[in-house]
Amino acid sequence: MSIDASTAGASFHEMWAELRPVGRDAGSGGYRRYAWTGADTDCRAWFRAQAEARGLTYETDRNGNQWAWLGDPSAEDAVVTGSHLDSVPDGGAFDGPLGVVSSFAALDELRRRGAQFTKPLAITNFGDEEGARFGLACVGSRLAAGLLTKEQAYALRDADGISLPQAMEAAGHDPDGIGADPERLARIAAFVELHVEQGRALDLSGDRVGIASAIWPHGRWRYDFHGEANHAGTTRLVDRRDPMLAYAETVLAARREAELAGAVATFGKISVEPNGVNAIPSLVRGWLDARAADGVSLDQVVEGIRKAAGEYADRHGIDLAVTRESFTPVVEFEHALRDELARILGKQTPVLGTGAGHDAGILAASVPTAMLFVRNPTGVSHSPAESVEEDDCVAGVLALADVLEGLACR
Repeated sequence: MSIDASTAGASFHEMWAELRPVGRDAGSGGYRRYAWTGADTDCRAWFRAQAEARGLTYETDRNGNQWAWLGDPSAEDAVVTGSHLDSVPDGGAFDGPLGVVSSFAALDELRRRGAQFTKPLAITNFGDEEGARFGLACVGSRLAAGLLTKEQAYALRDADGISLPQAMEAAGHDPDGIGADPERLARIAAFVELHVEQGRALDLSGDRVGIASAIWPHGRWRYDFHGEANHAGTTRLVDRRDPMLAYAETVLAARREAELAGAVATFGKISVEPNGVNAIPSLVRGWLDARAADGVSLDQVVEGIRKAAGEYADRHGIDLAVTRESFTPVVEFEHALRDELARILGKQTPVLGTGAGHDAGILAASVPTAMLFVRNPTGVSHSPAESVEEDDCVAGVLALADVLEGLACR
């Protein structure tokens, strides 16, 4: 693919420079763009400004997802692209925003080419994809697809006890109308999401851009280990009911079970009560993230961890409760659309799977979806060290422009 940074990359780099400081923490260098916070509001304002600067019709749907339309928003057979702008705690710059910025840049490139659109085109920013604040990923797309009910959404709360509707209302969005949006989704003929690769497959193959084949099944489980608070300096070891011991052993068990199944399992978030240096905890709450190439393997891993946790809890006199907070089955992107992307970009474009969840995976049950990945030279993601080379960013813009031209301009 020929890279011409003076044209295809110009608008990308200008937008990237404007968006990049928003929500960045000076200490960690990572991003804290949590849903319905000030940083999120600033990202939304940036999105709206980009839409209006291009003469696009801007709207926010009932679930807080943002849309920028070229053509009639109410017409059918629309082609949609985009991603998300929120982040995990101290996340990288590219996870999500690369797809949104590239979408606007791809539209600029198509206008430069003089492309004639025969279908409506939309660019979108789905809200709360990472789930950093309320603990559930892809809230905006789940609501739109009817995979999260209004009642379930209203029950979501952040670490400070603020509910999702309260946060929405504080940010200026009316939460009364949230829920499934089948009429909107029925008008979409194809959704294509560009995303930084969260792994090194493209770097190892030497390719700038790849096509997604499928998303591994994955989920989140909350483990509550209830013990007995006591004095750390005066309570004999044999008299303790310390939930931290059972939790620590469960973390190690998760690693073993994942290795046996060729999967991944991570306890990455923990809450401790009373959380005192000189106090034995009364409660240790840990969140498990588990993913595997197929449902059978994932079930094997999750059940193995649950069984081990129960044995450790019994050994230490601990009460254990396990709650599944979210689950997404394997997502096979529509083969016809995936094959069309391969035809447009060339049969040599690699096709690869991923263990990371995305809005495209949620929408796949309702509309034809596909994904493009852009090379990540280190494979690092969900970290300030996440990076993409400038030429690869431009290659992603050009690839997305080619795809949108093939889907919406014929």
